Amino acid sequence: MNQRLASWLPASPEQRVFAGFVVLLLGGGATAALLETPLALLPLALLLGLLVLLTEWRVVYYLLFLTLAFSREEPLPGGLSLDVPSEPLLLILTGCILTVLLIRSSVISVREVRHPLVVILLLMLLWSVVSTTFSVDTTKSVKYLLAKTWYLVPFGLGTLLLLVRPRDLWRVAGTYTAAVCATVLIVGVRHATKGFTFDTINEAVGNLYRNHVIYATVLALLLPFALYGARSTKGTARLAWRIAIGILLFGLFTSYTRASMLSLPVAGILYWVIRLRQTRLLLAGTVVGLLASTSYFLSQNNYMLYAPDFEKTIFNGEDFSKHLEATYKLQDVSGMERVYRWVAAGRMAADKPLVGSGPSTFYPEYKRYTVRSFRTYVSENPEKSTTHNYFLLVLAEQGFPGLILFLILLSVALLTIEHLYHRTQHGSQPRYVLLACSMSFVIILFHLLLNELVEVDKIGSFFFINLFMLIRIGTWTRGELVSE
Repeated sequence: MNQRLASWLPASPEQRVFAGFVVLLLGGGATAALLETPLALLPLALLLGLLVLLTEWRVVYYLLFLTLAFSREEPLPGGLSLDVPSEPLLLILTGCILTVLLIRSSVISVREVRHPLVVILLLMLLWSVVSTTFSVDTTKSVKYLLAKTWYLVPFGLGTLLLLVRPRDLWRVAGTYTAAVCATVLIVGVRHATKGFTFDTINEAVGNLYRNHVIYATVLALLLPFALYGARSTKGTARLAWRIAIGILLFGLFTSYTRASMLSLPVAGILYWVIRLRQTRLLLAGTVVGLLASTSYFLSQNNYMLYAPDFEKTIFNGEDFSKHLEATYKLQDVSGMERVYRWVAAGRMAADKPLVGSGPSTFYPEYKRYTVRSFRTYVSENPEKSTTHNYFLLVLAEQGFPGLILFLILLSVALLTIEHLYHRTQHGSQPRYVLLACSMSFVIILFHLLLNELVEVDKIGSFFFINLFMLIRIGTWTRGELVSE
């Protein structure tokens, strides 16, 4: 009887994973349809994690990037939310990766674990714990800590564990790019029915992305992978990457997102800065400029000179060129609403400069610190968005120590990129991987000036992957684990 039963079961681990996935998918789909909520898939996702853990758990890593583009935010009791299916998959991966590391602790080299980037990230996490103890909303801050943990483990340790060779990185990037390109086609069809107009892009994005900014940012950060993926491959793979470049550019230009379009030339400028070994000069100039501008705006409350005229702040939804014109005239409502919240963030930091208000507590705490002179007609903020500047968000929520640690992380990352660029060989796979990850990282970094995106799963995933790939490329430059 046992032999007969065994003969019916799939023979290989991969077949068992597939069979189990099909069974769970059918059962979960039926349950979710009956209950009319995707949250019914959560218990089945945990069972899937157990099944994969017992067979070939690496499949979940690729399943994550295959479904990440379609992940959506679902509300939870207590005002919290969960990204489905990405966060359940991240939980499964966290358990799998930690189990592997407990069983085989030597699978990641000590040199990589002790890398300055890892140390700084751990210090940032520890400071978040300190800030949480003084949080104005402990529940939200603890959720932030948990989410940060299941980001760092899969996208950090998981990267070092699974992306051993260049081809592994191209496989992950290719999987995510293919899924994102599918969403571009869906959004494109929706947008076409509305005439590709500026004021209908958010409606066309629908439930695939929270808004057109996140949509455009994902497209922009993937373009370097598509570009250097095409350069590093031949034949059908090169053709596929080139098609992806066209689809991503189409989606980017029809998204009408100013920051994402501007991020591409900014990445090109940073490339030449790195190539000319001027990163230190750039960082020094940035620090001087930041200190000078801060001193100017705070001196005699000069920032009040830039308060907008409530009646003149407008949104040119039907004309993108007028939208751009209003931007540089300081009459665009979205731009001036950012200033409204930046002023509030600065006042929050002045009130609690050491520990901030606590992670993930900017909304609605900031409303007590706003200055009415900067108010716009969208300041009610029904969508509950935050600062639209990640640096100020960290400052307001985690104080100056949190911001300083984050700035140190970015500085070390940029200096590491310059160092590795001049150690990798032109035209080699490590060089192509470095350029793809570096330019993608710079594009994300530029977006952080105008939005808070590190905690967005579709973007934060590659923020951390890019960082940890710098550590892996360093290993390759020492002659370890290199393979085409």
